[in-house]
Amino acid sequence: MSGEFWTGPKARDAEGVVVPAGKFRIYLGSLAGVGKTCAMLDEGWRRSQRGADVVIGLVEAHGRPKTIELVKDLEIVPRRVVTHRDALFEEMDVDAVLARSPEVALVDELAHTNVLEASRNEKRWQDVFELLEAGIAVISTLNVQHIESIADA
Repeated sequence: MSGEFWTGPKARDAEGVVVPAGKFRIYLGSLAGVGKTCAMLDEGWRRSQRGADVVIGLVEAHGRPKTIELVKDLEIVPRRVVTHRDALFEEMDVDAVLARSPEVALVDELAHTNVLEASRNEKRWQDVFELLEAGIAVISTLNVQHIESIADA
């Protein structure tokens, strides 16, 4: 078993045939820096090498050279940049990812709280659900300590 599952409501195409929503995979780690993002990027790159249409919806490299190196030649969807309390913040641009409509989107830090001026959703997992409902497969990351924050979802 691959660990992937279907999520979200089933969409119907023009002929009324049920089309499943996107597949969802999470790389779970015990704490920051254990390699979740590197594993996600590596899987995304391998899929792209096999012909899948893969984009980076959002990756937080935190200045780590190994993480930055693993981005390789993957397409990066530009982030939405906003000013909040006199500081600049960058969030995933969900609308841009939806408009690009890739086969697979890589979205780091599932439990992240969005800056509300940059997103219609409070949490990144809500952004991911929008992508899944649009039929886009998502590969994401999550720290164990953040599971409680998304338990209700």
